[in-house]
Amino acid sequence: MNDSSSLLSELRIDRGSRAAPPPKPSRWPWAVAVLALLVAAATVAWSFREEALPVRTATAQEIAAGSVPVASSVLDASGYVTARRIATVSSKITGKVAEVLIEEGQAVEEGELLARLEAVDAQAQLALGEAQLAASRSEVARAEAQLRLAEQTLVRQRDLAGRKLVAQAALDQAVAERDALAAQLRSARDGVRVAGQSLALARIGLDNTEIRAPFAGVITVKAAQPGEMISPVSAGGGFTRTGIGTVVDMDSLEIQVDVNESFIGRVKPGQKVEAVLNAYPEWRIPAEVIAIVPTADRSKATVKVRIAFLERDARIVPDMGVRVSFLADAPEAAPSAAPVTAISVPAEAVVTRDGAEIVYVVRENTAQRREVSADPARDGRRRIARGLAAGERVVLSPPPELKDGGKVTEAES
Repeated sequence: MNDSSSLLSELRIDRGSRAAPPPKPSRWPWAVAVLALLVAAATVAWSFREEALPVRTATAQEIAAGSVPVASSVLDASGYVTARRIATVSSKITGKVAEVLIEEGQAVEEGELLARLEAVDAQAQLALGEAQLAASRSEVARAEAQLRLAEQTLVRQRDLAGRKLVAQAALDQAVAERDALAAQLRSARDGVRVAGQSLALARIGLDNTEIRAPFAGVITVKAAQPGEMISPVSAGGGFTRTGIGTVVDMDSLEIQVDVNESFIGRVKPGQKVEAVLNAYPEWRIPAEVIAIVPTADRSKATVKVRIAFLERDARIVPDMGVRVSFLADAPEAAPSAAPVTAISVPAEAVVTRDGAEIVYVVRENTAQRREVSADPARDGRRRIARGLAAGERVVLSPPPELKDGGKVTEAES
């Protein structure tokens, strides 16, 4: 019986002493590990990201369109821009400068006042001339009044002589007085004419104190200041100026070049010329030959050639250096010839890599490698016959690390 009770007690479940369930595993270590992996991946991606290269860019330009072939150069030469009308303006008299009304670069019209000289003497001479003219006119008025009286006296004497009331001698005396007064009137009138001419000369003297532009142009040199003496002739090394300033007619600008006499046969009047100023190497100015000066310089073995600009521009100024290309007559194009279009880019945009001439075209901040067919550089530019379109942006002086598809940030050249 005791054995059965012990067995039953062993089978009883003790609810108070039941074991607790095992704890659930924590998720924080896994979240921290995943976050660490993400940070590490972002750091690696940031360190290996592609940085955009800063580059300078320019726009490809269309330079020719049409079916007429471009004329080729038969001779190149160098010269200078010169003016056919240029004058150092001076006064006609010697005097002290009272006022200068010009500055360098100022445009003037023909007859415009440039400067004034002190005019005290000229004004006094003018006043004297006016007084002499007035006196001469008074003398004429007096002579005319005396002549009228003498003619009236002569009429009366003739009437009396006709009635035998006076002697013939009285009549002869009246005639002589009338003739003498007529001569005095003619002399007085001559005096008026002389006084008028003297007054005109005095006015000219006053006008000579005003220095005016001989033709329309631009002032290139201001040579005198108020207070200085000026003279139309040299003062022998003294302090007297010989000019107020220099006026250049900009419409008379032309090119003068010295052509080697061995090649002068390639030049003819009316021949088309392409001129390039040293100051603007990318600007081609159409011109043509005016004349070949018919003399040679034996010391240089050259012949001077005059060339006219066909386009006028304010950038063309005297004494600029210029290079000219004498062009051959362009052959006539066939009527069925297809229009020719070419693209021009700065020469530094074209580089040679892997044996090919290429440019990098920028689109949406990405550089795209493009093989092109380019002519030799001329005046800092290259003509692209194939591989590029007008308006596309090209990289200037592409850096060696720039690759096809590379990211760039562009700046206008």
